[in-house]
This record gives sequence, C-alpha cells and structure tokens, in this order.
Amino acid sequence: MRVEPLRVTQPIRLSLDVSAVPTKPAGAGRYTIELVAALGRRDDVSIELVTRQQDSARWEASAPRAHVVAAAPERRPLRLAWEQVRLPRLLKRLDTDLHHSPHYTMPESASLPRVVTLHDFSFFDNPEWYERVKVTWLRRATRVAMSHADAVICVSQTIADRLAKLSPKSTETMKVIPNGVDLDRFCPSDEGDAARLSSLGVKQPYVAFVGTLEPRKDVPTLVRAFDRLASSHPDLSLVLAGAPGWGAKAVDQAVAEAQHGSRVMRLGYLNHEAVPVLLRQAAAVAYPSLSEGFGLPALEALASGAPLVTTTGSAMEEVAAGAALLVEPGDTDGLAGTLDMLVRGDAGLAARRQCGFSVAARHTWEASADAHVAVYRSIA
Repeated sequence: MRVEPLRVTQPIRLSLDVSAVPTKPAGAGRYTIELVAALGRRDDVSIELVTRQQDSARWEASAPRAHVVAAAPERRPLRLAWEQVRLPRLLKRLDTDLHHSPHYTMPESASLPRVVTLHDFSFFDNPEWYERVKVTWLRRATRVAMSHADAVICVSQTIADRLAKLSPKSTETMKVIPNGVDLDRFCPSDEGDAARLSSLGVKQPYVAFVGTLEPRKDVPTLVRAFDRLASSHPDLSLVLAGAPGWGAKAVDQAVAEAQHGSRVMRLGYLNHEAVPVLLRQAAAVAYPSLSEGFGLPALEALASGAPLVTTTGSAMEEVAAGAALLVEPGDTDGLAGTLDMLVRGDAGLAARRQCGFSVAARHTWEASADAHVAVYRSIA
C-alpha cells in the first residue's frame, strides 16, 4: 500500500500596511491594531509589517513576532503617493505571498495578490459629513479596491450589501468579516473601577458616549436628548469621550445652548485602559450615530454589560442583534425617552444584558483573525 507523504502547511507570508493608523486610533485604526495583535499570536502567519518611518516602536511592542519595516512617510499626502510609487517596489523585495491594505487604499500596480478592507460607504451617501478632500480620495480608493483587489473584506453585512449595490461585480471577491472585541478588557469585572473613575473626575450616575466627535456620530442630538431628561435626574451627567473631529463645533454649540450644559463632561481621547471602565460603570451608553460600517463602541458596551441604546438602519442594529434598545437616527424625543428608561432600569434590562454577552462571545478578535487567514489562503 502506498503511503502519501505528510503535507505540512507553510505559514502564509503576509505584508500588512499599518501606516494609516494614527497615534490616537479609533474605528478602522482600532481594527488594524487588534487584527495585527491577533495575527501576531498565530503560528500559521508570518508578517511583514509596513509602518511609518517614526512609528515602528509601538508595532514592535504590539506584534513582537512580526518583522517591522519602517518605510512610509509621516505626512498623509506623501504617504498616499508613496503607497502608489514606492510600496510596490518594497513588496517585491519583501517577497511575500500577498499584501493586505486594511484601510481603503491599496498599491494599484503591485503584482502580488491583494486584500483590501472597506469599513464604510457614508462618504458616497452623505459627503457633507466629511472634508471635501477626504471624500474625493476615499471614493477613488474604494473604486480601485472594487476593481483591482483579489479579495475585499467588509466589516459587516450592512457594508457588504451597500458594496453590492455600488459594484455588483464585487460580490465575487467580497467577504464579510466582523470586527471583534477584547473580552479580557471589555467585561463586567469592575475591580479598580472606582479609583479609575475618580482619576477621570467622573461621578456616577452618568450616560456615556465613546467615539470621535464628528457629524455622523450625531452627538448634538445626544446632548439635546440628555438636556430633556436632565431635570428628572438631577444627579445624572453626560460624559463624552473621544477626540474632536471635523465638524465638532456643532457639539460645542449644542452644549452651549443646553439648559443643563454644565452637566456635560468632555474627557477628550481616552487611553485603552480607561474606556472599559467608563462603559461598564455607565447608567446607560448611547451610540446615536447616523451611519456606521460596524460600530465598535456598541459591541464593546455590550461586552462590558452596559445598557445600550443605538440607532436603527445601519450596522449597529446588525451588531447589537437584539441586545440594545433602538431609536430612529436623529430622533431627539425617542432618544431622551429611551435613556430615561435605561437610567431608571427597565424590566427587559437583564435579558438584554445576557444577550449582549452572547453577542460579544461570538465576536472575538481570534475569530476575526481566523476568517482573515482563510481569505489569505484562498488567494495566496
């Protein structure tokens, strides 16, 4: 009888461009950081990590088994040009099996198989939410990815459905891979939370929002909703955590016009240790975004056991999967009423909380990395 030799699966040799991740990441940046960390713990992937020239130290710390190539310019306009002109040459020298661009843009002339992650399409549908130059390059980058990438990763089914309408041919190359959540950090355990909240200057009870202060997050509606219920809850405050983005002046105006504006606390960008504390100790977490590709803070709130209200009609409803209360986008009265119910503690809270834990358990970064590696192997 003939015995077939044992086949040993070689690690995938992956180049991954992390040069677009800012020093204070949110959204797509967080996705990239967590994906790199999860991939870096695996034995079936060998990673060449392409970073900005002065940004290698944090990536060496977060993925010590990866080989860091600090080559990209620091400034975004130069980096985008470098990606098209110099990166294809670098990839030839690295001699990897495939290249992953986790943030819309990709090296168009590179000859190896390419994967691109698309996070959102609101710049097609609502360009007024963005700076004009950002709309232009995001639209172009998305069209290039739809036409030239060997695999297009969509972070939710909502985004995949929108991509199918924009480019029906893309259904042949797209794969839905949800974001994950770090269950060691985002969990109900509250050891040390009191001291951490005190260091932030936050007192309970409070409603929490975590995210960049930009138009599509619709924080002004949250401020107005809080203002309507504040008189019924004299000890309640609204805590906004997130860096100011383009269009943040609308938040300033809403706070200035609010009768209870002095009870709105703005923490700015929080480090990764403080965010889980703020979420799990909140009387309610509000994520009233008008549109999202995934809505990572919503998933993190569920994993933390926080009562969550978010909006209908986009990926947050998909991600929450029945574990959150939902209101229509922009509905001030609906949001105020729902927050009031959460703060008082409604009858369905315990069941939604358990549902949230189940949702979070299905969305780990390890599961996301598994799905990414399957895509890599399918095209390498």
